[in-house]
Amino acid sequence: MLGNLQVPLVLSLFSYALVIAAGVSVALQQVMNANLRAELGSPWWAAFASYLVGMVTMLVAALAAPATHLTFATVRNTSWASWTGGLLGATFIAIAIFMVPRLGAAAVLALIVVGQMICSLTVDHFGLFGIAQRSADPLRLVGTALLISGVVLIQWPQGIRT
Repeated sequence: MLGNLQVPLVLSLFSYALVIAAGVSVALQQVMNANLRAELGSPWWAAFASYLVGMVTMLVAALAAPATHLTFATVRNTSWASWTGGLLGATFIAIAIFMVPRLGAAAVLALIVVGQMICSLTVDHFGLFGIAQRSADPLRLVGTALLISGVVLIQWPQGIRT
């Protein structure tokens, strides 16, 4: 049996493992979408297929979730900015579909992580979009710099291809 101190640790480790699994799924998604692009002969149809499968999956999950009901009143009370997530996701998918064959999966995903880190650090630092403010202290800035250095090292042996 786990003691009181061990339960939060196990939950934290489980949470970290889930997020790592999400990262793995993003990496595999980009490779699978690039393969689908080649097989379909179109980056646009590959992106559409990716979103269609994702939409059907989320529809099933939403319908199966207990006590989750979407109403017109709920939709009407949302901000326009909240709806841009789909547009941003489509942009992400399209860029990755084009760039994985050109730069390779490791470089693309590393650059995506750098973009995510810089943006999330900015959002945290200024408390944007309703997120609790969390300063970009020197340790967090060093971590971001190391991440960018990692991208350079991942791409360095092959150089930037044109």
